[in-house]
Formats: sequence, structure tokens, C-alpha cells
Amino acid sequence: MTDEFLGNGYALHMLREHVAQGRVRHAYLFTGPSGLGRRTLALYFAQSVNCTQPLAPGEPCGTCSSCLRFAKMQHPDLSTVQAEQEGGTLKVDQIRELQHSLALAPYEARYRIALLLRFEEANQNAQNALLKTLEEPNRQVLMLLTASSAEDLLPTIVSRCEVVRMSAVPLEELKTGLQTFYKIPAEEAALLAHLSEGRPGLARRYYNERKLLDSRETVLGEHRHLLSSSRAERFAYADKVTKRTKDRDPREELRKILVIWLSYWRDILLTTAGAEAPITNLDHKTEIEALAAALNLQTVHKAAAAIQRTLGLLEINANTKLALEVLLLDLPRLDQVKIKE
Repeated sequence: MTDEFLGNGYALHMLREHVAQGRVRHAYLFTGPSGLGRRTLALYFAQSVNCTQPLAPGEPCGTCSSCLRFAKMQHPDLSTVQAEQEGGTLKVDQIRELQHSLALAPYEARYRIALLLRFEEANQNAQNALLKTLEEPNRQVLMLLTASSAEDLLPTIVSRCEVVRMSAVPLEELKTGLQTFYKIPAEEAALLAHLSEGRPGLARRYYNERKLLDSRETVLGEHRHLLSSSRAERFAYADKVTKRTKDRDPREELRKILVIWLSYWRDILLTTAGAEAPITNLDHKTEIEALAAALNLQTVHKAAAAIQRTLGLLEINANTKLALEVLLLDLPRLDQVKIKE
């Protein structure tokens, strides 16, 4: 077992068996929450069927030219399709362009690979357009789709794919894996396991991109300050957030912020209710417990629900600044609660 597929060894074994036994399907759907390693496993499979020096059937060498280029997503026989940004829309024109490229024979690999990422973001026209390719598969084309859940796609698409279901790893197992493979100290490994909620790919990303942890800390610090701020200060924050994204969609910026806020209030909710489920923000346990002791369950639930509602509004292109202002009015003001900074 390698670190990339920690906790999902059964999926890796199934794919290797398909190659070894000559039972490779024309389409595979990798499902599960983002951050599990769906794309990594799909690319590993692309390497498996195209490796020029496999270590064993279904086990790519990882060092030949083909393997290296698939790993970097730079192989001429790899076509990648996804929405322009996370939470966006994958459109029918992108599928039609893909279909034109798949009509060509592979340049050098055994299979031409079509990698369709976050396919739950495909609109219905795009999904319907893909059906033709799935119904009339080219023997030299391998379709690899990733999605959060098979239920998010048209049943006709799911029925034409081999579904590879990936799941979150128990926190203790992931903590141990991070210590074993990356030599991460136990306390940091525990934090990464909790922050990623058992998703190895996300845990590795946090470890490799420390700026993500720094950004999260900034977001939580701003949020703690807002909870004791006046209405005017809250409105000023809404104005700042919606204006500081010059080259990015402000909805995407706000969505990332609200996801962190929601995880924080979920932890407060779990603690207030006395639930046994593990909290996500393990490094903020003390302040979470302080808030849980000071607030009643109804207030905490209302705050979490307000954040969830605002995330939903962003999905339907609501006015970003107005949505944030309404949310900030719904959040409790905690003048009397001592929160550890």
C-alpha cells in the first residue's frame, strides 16, 4: 500500500485486477468527497494501462516517460475536462470539444485517456452529450470521471461506468499513515487528519502547501473578531471581502471562507450538543469549548444554518455582498464571551 491510496486499497486492488485479467472497462466513475485522491487514483489507472515497463500487471513503474507525463497531466494522449473553477459549471461545448479529440487515434499510448473532473458540475446538456460517447465506446479510449456521488449524475451515465467508490479514512488510521509515510509528528498528524476529515489527498495538500493552513488561520481570526464586532464593522468586512478579489470571482472567495466558518460552527454545535463525533478544528478546541459553554443549542444551530443557507445562495448567483451582509446580521454578537486569540 502506498500513501496516495491510504484507506482505499480495495479500489486500487480492483483496478489492478481489471488490468491483470484483461477486463478493462471503457469508462470508470470515481466517487467520494473531494480530497480523497480520486484524481490521483484515476491518473494511476491511466498509467497502469499505458506503462511501457510495468512492474506487474496493473502496477505501473512510475518512472518511464509515459508514467511521468501522465502523473504531470502532460501526456499528449490525455484530455482533461472540468469546470473553469470549483463550484462552476462544466458546459456542453467542452464535451463536444472533447469528443472531437477522442475521435483521433492515440498518438503513442495504448489508450487515449479522457479525464473528466468534478463531473457533478456538468450541466444536463453536457451530461446528455457525453452519453453518446459512453454508448458507442471507442476501443482505444478510456473515460475516467470523478464526482462527489453517483447520485449527482444521470442514472444513464452511471449505468455505463464501472463505479469505484472511495471513502474517508478513519482519523486514527489516517494519523498513523501520515506519521508512517511522511514522518510527521503525532500532534501535527492528528491535526491534519481532523482538518481533512479523513481525506488523505486533502491532508497531503495541507502538509505540502502550508499557505493553506496560514490562510485558514487568518479566516478564523477574522471570524472571531467579527463575533464581537459592531454592525458597522461587520458591514465594512463584507465590503472588504467582496472588493479584494480583483482577478477572481468574489463568490468563490466567499465560498471558501464560509466553508471554514461552517466547520467551526459545526464543531461548536457538536460540542454544545455533547456529541461524540470528532471535531474538525482540533487546534481551536479550547475556544470552541468556551463558545459551546456560553451559547445555547438554538443559537448555535441558527448560526450554522445561516452559513449553510448563504452557501446555497452563492450557488444560484445571489448578490455576494448582500448575501454576506445578511449572514453577518444573523450571526450572534458575543460581547461577553471570552475567546482565546
